Amino acid sequence: MAAPVLLLKDIDIRFGNTEVLAGAELSVSEGERLCLVGRNGSGKSTLLKIAAGLVEPDRGTRFAQPGVTIRYLQQEPNLSGFANIRDYVEAGLGEGYDSNRTFYLLGKLGLTGNELPAHLSGGEARRAALARALAPMPGILLLDEPTNHLDLPAIEWLEEELSAMGAALVLISHDRRFLQDLSRATVWLDRRRTRRLERGFGAFENWRDEVLAQEEIDRHKLDRKIAMEEDWVRYGVSGRRKRNQGRLAKLNTMRQGRREQLRVTGQVKLAASEAEEGSTRVIEAKKISKSYGEKLIVDDFSTRILRGDRVGIVGANGVGKTTLLNMLIGKSKPDTGNVKIAVNVQIAALDQNRAALEPETLVGAALTGGSGDIVYVGGEPRHVMSYMKDFLFTPQQARSPVRVLSGGERARLLLAKVLAAPSNLLVLDEPTNDLDLETLDLLEEMLADYPGTVLVVSHDRDFLDRVASSVLMAEGGGSFIEYAGGYSDMLAQRGRGVAPAEPPPAKTKKSSAPKQRSKVDVPARKLSFNDKHALETLPATITVLEKEIAALHVRLADSAFYARDPKGFAAATAKLEDAQRALGQAEERWLELESLREELARQ
Repeated sequence: MAAPVLLLKDIDIRFGNTEVLAGAELSVSEGERLCLVGRNGSGKSTLLKIAAGLVEPDRGTRFAQPGVTIRYLQQEPNLSGFANIRDYVEAGLGEGYDSNRTFYLLGKLGLTGNELPAHLSGGEARRAALARALAPMPGILLLDEPTNHLDLPAIEWLEEELSAMGAALVLISHDRRFLQDLSRATVWLDRRRTRRLERGFGAFENWRDEVLAQEEIDRHKLDRKIAMEEDWVRYGVSGRRKRNQGRLAKLNTMRQGRREQLRVTGQVKLAASEAEEGSTRVIEAKKISKSYGEKLIVDDFSTRILRGDRVGIVGANGVGKTTLLNMLIGKSKPDTGNVKIAVNVQIAALDQNRAALEPETLVGAALTGGSGDIVYVGGEPRHVMSYMKDFLFTPQQARSPVRVLSGGERARLLLAKVLAAPSNLLVLDEPTNDLDLETLDLLEEMLADYPGTVLVVSHDRDFLDRVASSVLMAEGGGSFIEYAGGYSDMLAQRGRGVAPAEPPPAKTKKSSAPKQRSKVDVPARKLSFNDKHALETLPATITVLEKEIAALHVRLADSAFYARDPKGFAAATAKLEDAQRALGQAEERWLELESLREELARQ
């Protein structure tokens, strides 16, 4: 193994009476790609600050190779003291750096360099800090949530930029797709200590579940006592995260229904099915448009959203996603056209800016409004402690003030408030920002079980693939087109990435001349001989894989297996991982082919 260029060893640190890290370690070799994962509040950002040399640990050593350039992207950058963003980005670069790179990075991140720090939004400050971190082509990049406040084109550009750089990377991110694409090793921060997996994030969750399952077996055998709330929070994650095939089938059914609706009605012919769908219609928009000054934001858009739909809205920053969302829920009025919202709609919304939480309010009181210990969820009373447990809070945290929560924990608390409100239309604007992976799993599970309709604006590609029944894509120039399925389905139907095929012309307000809209044409498909064969044989393959996985779980549950045969244990673990991956692929392939067979049968 190559010598490390950055090394943390036996790191301990406390904040007040709280022990944050105990014996944590981090080793980064030249050009290595690591992701650092763990629950919100577990100390990931603290460990990264120690690695950057910004925080001194109580105990332990930090080594950085002399002469190596380290750049750290923090979650809340300080830009005070600089005349403009360009000065901030170029500060400390030294001689020999190409100023053209500064303009290139700022341009890719939607900035000019002339912006004044005092006038920046939180998202603009984060993008400026990202440009500053990338500008010197450092030897080591320490990035804390680099995709926050980036739109989809910028996220995909950043992936390409980081892939092409020779720098070593340590990444903290809630974006599963981002971590999967960039990481080659994983460091898991759990219970104040670190564990390392010499594989990328794609292999992490199965490995983590196996570790926790073995720990739970050992705990029962040793009759070791663990606090009940900690036991539930940690070991319950594995069970909740495992693929629920019933939920996956339900999502595929919703996508198939949405695909059929789009095929029959297109984007504008909404009147045909009005009678039979009246009882299930939640929102109907007909030819709505919106302009600000001479800039056309939404142009001649029509859709019908039914009860139970999960509609994702995606596109670059500034193209009008939130404007469209506000028109669909009646928060703002279109310039032309009309929006009808069902009379019985109750909306619960999580906005992009996040409602403020009073720092001194107790966490439990923030959910109950300060009145008693009962919170009403879906109209049913629940004890606040029980409800908080659903969101991975402990009873001790319920009695703590909001100010002691991490940024991710505050986001989780706000999410709990929104989901507790009575509603049948859930509106989420960037809900995944600052959420850890376990909370994302929990949110996906709750959205799958939510009986109403969901509208979500998100740049999280994996999240959209897991929850959306259709995606509204901002195509540029005020045009929005709906694609059945998730983010990956949208890409397949468009035949290209998220950027427009060519820069759209600068559009102004519509003229009175009639305009012909195009529809999404998805090429017709038939079941090939191989497809038919796969439909017949996949169920048997799935059964064989399920039996193999069950047998491997029994073998690995033997507490003496590892001590008796370490190589055999490693081989069985790898075999289990391969079998689980093959099972997931077989199940998804079967569902895809079965959906296609049903669609062809209806034609």
